[in-house]
Amino acid sequence: MTEAEFISRHIPDTESEVQTMCDSIGVDSLDTLINNTIPASIRKTNPLNITAINSENQFLNHAKELAKKNTITNSFIGLGYYNTITPQVIQRNIFENPGWYTQYTPYQAEISQGRLEALLNFQTMVADLTELPIANASLLDEATAAAEAMMMLYRSQPRNKETKTHFGITNDIFPQTLAVLKTRASQLNITLEILTPNDTIPTHIFGLLCQSPNRFGELTPYHTFIEKAQAQAIPTVLCTDLLFLCHCKPRITPDVCVGSTQRFGIPLGFGGPHAAFFATTEQYSRQIPGRIIGESIDKFNNKALRMALQTREQHIRKEKATSNICTAQALLAIMAGMYAVYHGPKRLQAIASRVHELASICSNHLVKLGLNLKSPLFFDTVCIEFPTKQLRHDLHKACDAQNIEINNFHDYYISISFDETHTIEDCKKICTIFNGVVNKEETFEINTSSEVLKRPLTFLQQPIFNTHHNETSMMRYLKSLENKDFSLTTGMIPLGSCTMKLNAAVEMIPLSIPEIASLHPFTHQKNHIGYSTMIETLGKWLCDITDFDDVSFQPNSGAQGEYAGILAIKRYHQKQNQEHRTIALIPTSAHGTNPASAAIAGLDVIPINCNNKGDIDIDDLQEKCNRYSENIALLMLTYPSTHGVFEENVQEICAIIHKHGGQVYLDGANLNAHVGLTSPGIINADVCHINLHKTFAIPHGGGGPGMGPICVKKHLAPFLPGFSLTQTNSHSVAAAPYSSASILFISYAYIYLMGNKGLTLASKNAILKANYIKAKLEPFYPVLFTGKNNYVAHELIIDCRYFKKEANITVEDIAKRLIDYSFHAPTLSWPVNGTLMIEPTESESLTEINRFCDAMIAIFNEIKSIQEGRTSKEDNVLKNAPHTLSEITANQWNHSYSREEAAYPLPSLKTQKFWPTVSRINQAQGDRQLICTCDSSLLSNQND
Repeated sequence: MTEAEFISRHIPDTESEVQTMCDSIGVDSLDTLINNTIPASIRKTNPLNITAINSENQFLNHAKELAKKNTITNSFIGLGYYNTITPQVIQRNIFENPGWYTQYTPYQAEISQGRLEALLNFQTMVADLTELPIANASLLDEATAAAEAMMMLYRSQPRNKETKTHFGITNDIFPQTLAVLKTRASQLNITLEILTPNDTIPTHIFGLLCQSPNRFGELTPYHTFIEKAQAQAIPTVLCTDLLFLCHCKPRITPDVCVGSTQRFGIPLGFGGPHAAFFATTEQYSRQIPGRIIGESIDKFNNKALRMALQTREQHIRKEKATSNICTAQALLAIMAGMYAVYHGPKRLQAIASRVHELASICSNHLVKLGLNLKSPLFFDTVCIEFPTKQLRHDLHKACDAQNIEINNFHDYYISISFDETHTIEDCKKICTIFNGVVNKEETFEINTSSEVLKRPLTFLQQPIFNTHHNETSMMRYLKSLENKDFSLTTGMIPLGSCTMKLNAAVEMIPLSIPEIASLHPFTHQKNHIGYSTMIETLGKWLCDITDFDDVSFQPNSGAQGEYAGILAIKRYHQKQNQEHRTIALIPTSAHGTNPASAAIAGLDVIPINCNNKGDIDIDDLQEKCNRYSENIALLMLTYPSTHGVFEENVQEICAIIHKHGGQVYLDGANLNAHVGLTSPGIINADVCHINLHKTFAIPHGGGGPGMGPICVKKHLAPFLPGFSLTQTNSHSVAAAPYSSASILFISYAYIYLMGNKGLTLASKNAILKANYIKAKLEPFYPVLFTGKNNYVAHELIIDCRYFKKEANITVEDIAKRLIDYSFHAPTLSWPVNGTLMIEPTESESLTEINRFCDAMIAIFNEIKSIQEGRTSKEDNVLKNAPHTLSEITANQWNHSYSREEAAYPLPSLKTQKFWPTVSRINQAQGDRQLICTCDSSLLSNQND
């Protein structure tokens, strides 16, 4: 297989099919279309400096060679990251299964019931273990969750009282959490106040955060400290460990509980992706960041799941949002929840007890050696005083000789963290090493005295956690959920702004290679040479693609990338003694994360109007720039625009901002129309975040994982976020050096296999297919925005508003009817209410795109029948969509249209049909009563 063959695997169109699309559009060639779509002033003149690897097989061999340059140590580092055993039934049926990892965020609940149930399992698990009633469906990482908790409490202060700006944190939290807290706090003028459990709690703090087990592994008795705070009406946050909670019952309930679920079967992956958890009291149910899966009913009163509207995406409130969280870690949360389903409470506690026993055996041996424990109360981590440099050197050398790593990130203490992969032999090896280092021979004994009381087995008693404990049952349960969901294995997902392209199998395979999956993020640099090589090369490629000079891989979502980019600009202005530049100019068409990110970065948002063509209103921009000239920090620009147009005057827009001393931030959501054709650098932007889960083939995973690295021009490079366990002024935005490092291999594979030719052709074909859909649908649906020559970029917006007046049909009715045609709906009512934003991708075939166009034309004719009075406005296929198999096969049929019209409106559906498992869901019912944990009558319950 040659380079060209992989390109043809990703982009399936033949020359004749390309010409067919060009003929329909009315151009003589693909190059003519591109020349007429992208302004000549911003066209890239030099090809990308990216040479493709020759074949998939050669790439896999290359990936294995990179992996060999990594060294898997026997890690006892801990600090929130632990080796774990992913049950093979979960690895094969979820982690390596495109039916799970190619799903989109479950906005269309009727075709997302499987993963919604899986996420409800996750929420139930978290709520049960933390003993808090409300849990969300995951956040990006533990440090982010802690920062989100701080911000939630800050924003939730009573409005009738003076706003407090001090937040209390104890002095023993994970260093990476402290670093992210410092970054977040500094942008909102929040002062972090370091406290110890013996301190008097000051009345001027708005919240208190502590950690148990803490960075030293101690089970610090923070229940008394939390009680003191709660007695003073100061809300509290506890960072904790779910496996510990399987072993030990919480002694007190804080207001918020956060942590990582990584050790529930999620590979280390050199830092991620991993799902954080966030649980809280009902008091904060409307302020909780991220998504909550809730229960409602469908039109037949059957129980159904959906994302609770009032909490699903806080960033839709734009600059008034309390969070910019958009991407969750859905795929990893699903895996963690299924880890609990598969093991059940007894096995979970057995795993926790075994880990604690190993730590206890090690502790007893070290005490016999005369070493001092920092605390006798611990779960999985033994921490000892080890003050002399010589002893530390000898210990490090001895461990290194045995390929062992322990936690040596403190000047005075050494800690050893055990996990479920460790054995009694590992424990003995550690103890033998200490014998030699302290030059004292003590016999290794298996004694397990512990001062920690085991938690009663009263948690996770719901049927779902006590049913599927054998592989046959678990396999069938997972398959039953997968069958309820629409993914790229089912058909095209034509979502505007989301770029649901092929996630090729060859790109995913490296994630299962042990030397890639099993590296601790804080391992010594000599152990991650393969990762470093890959990341350095990927960074160079992204800089070449964007025409920028430097890159940071710290942000673990697009929204985090926005935040990190804004902070780089703010720090640049501060260096120039321009701290007063605190205004973000943001077009009204921008994605909600843009103003939300600006707000949590401490900027004031000033909206910029768009004209009737969807372009930025230059007059309004100029007027705002003149008015706020001295205080402009940046303009946040999406290009091509959110309306799917390459604006002709984009360089003029950038020049205006630069003239007034501001910087230009380019949102990389639409980069799939850039690559190889133009670039943020050519446009004259200063920073750009890149959604690797869009343009560069990382799967969406049902709403996460994602990665949002930022590329910058040279003058902003010194202000990129960094990472350090020992220096907390690194401006970290995530809990690991390269956040979700393992999935960078996916984008690395995609770029390396495509090369300059394939990457450029992908952009061209994305634009081609959007314009082909425009040509096919424009006779039936008005296309709202086009460029100078009446073409669109890689996405288009069709207007469905007039159907409401003439036929009582809404854009939601069209979306639900598309399910009957076996399609996921395009993006609804954004950026214009009552519209559909459609984005095909280069990896969809002409056959599939024609199938979509046929469905949209058929739906138009169904609406026309209503308009002309031939079909009822109340009882029609659109108002009643989607139709389930149980409804179609029921004994009674009370509609004025036939069963065949409902289920098989096109002949092709008789051979390719996706059946939703619930009818249209009642959103208001779910909002009136928020139910976000398992109900035994709702969840599957097959017998072992």
